Amino acid sequence: MAYDAAVVGAGAFGSWCAWCLRKTGRRVLLVDAWGPGHSRASSGDETRIIRAGYGADEIYTRMAMRSLALWRGVCRENLLPTGVLRIGRDGDEYSAATLETLQQAEVPFDVLDGAELARRYPQMRLDRGAFGILEREGGVLMARRAVASVVADAVRNGVEYATEWVSAPPSSIRADVLVYACGPWLPKVFPSILGGRIRTTRQEVFYFAPPAGDARFAIGSFPAWVDFTDPRGPYGFPDIDSRGVKVAFDRHGEEFDPDTGDRRVTEEGLTEAREFLAGRFPDLAKAPLAETRVCQYENTSSGDFLIDRHPEFDNVWLVGGGSGHGFKHGPAVGEYLAGRIEGSRPPEARFSLESKTRERQRSVY
Repeated sequence: MAYDAAVVGAGAFGSWCAWCLRKTGRRVLLVDAWGPGHSRASSGDETRIIRAGYGADEIYTRMAMRSLALWRGVCRENLLPTGVLRIGRDGDEYSAATLETLQQAEVPFDVLDGAELARRYPQMRLDRGAFGILEREGGVLMARRAVASVVADAVRNGVEYATEWVSAPPSSIRADVLVYACGPWLPKVFPSILGGRIRTTRQEVFYFAPPAGDARFAIGSFPAWVDFTDPRGPYGFPDIDSRGVKVAFDRHGEEFDPDTGDRRVTEEGLTEAREFLAGRFPDLAKAPLAETRVCQYENTSSGDFLIDRHPEFDNVWLVGGGSGHGFKHGPAVGEYLAGRIEGSRPPEARFSLESKTRERQRSVY
């Protein structure tokens, strides 16, 4: 059977690419080797932050705003309006640029000085000079559930879904357009093109159980947060579904194979997480470790997305490089891809294959 378009990979990018391509009237096939948001996917695990603040990178601010509207429309039940707190420091150029961009894009936010942060969030300890930017409409996406909801909605609207492995072109799938959005497997499928341009790295995630009967870390009392005062890039989530307070570091770990990599956390990683908690959330310093995850990023050299044609096949598109910040942008990525295929959207140079180097020069956070 021939299709107008086939999408390989049913994560946040792939599911939305299929959803958006179907909206153009195409007959669409969506395939994944294991299933939407499976345990080894970059779109797996429980939660992802959706925020609009990106320093001076207004392109991602506006993509996040558009994506938020579409997530709400398709799976509102999997979007938790926790708010997102960005912790900065007085004189921080990145935070100042974020404030300017949020104002220009008319994103609702509050600026909280140190005294207000201490009043609202006494469970947090911050250094002098710290302040917060609270995005009032930001929140948390329930990752696995949200992806499954998008796939289910796409299928209800005519997308065909199948579980199977698809090789690099020429593949067994008959489609006018073939989209590869297979996350950390993308550089494995296209090693000669993407080797070094997309690096898959190992990322550890920890869930700590709050004290018994203590609701200070629950939704309603505490937001999702990102700490830009710490060079390790800590971020975290309130206690959701009683799974524990989630803590991780937004930095690139060691290179990782999504098929064979060891998914047990290290003692070094756990020790570092506890040391961070002792300084920032002292009441969690000795909290029981409830759960752990080892997932992966698959970032480009700069952190910008890759959404471009294969250099040797005009009908093959490569979509990836989203880990670390891409999940939230799935809807906007799908719309951009569909528009490029339709010819109604101009190319964005930052998403081109040509712009991706083999040297790490991350600039998107």
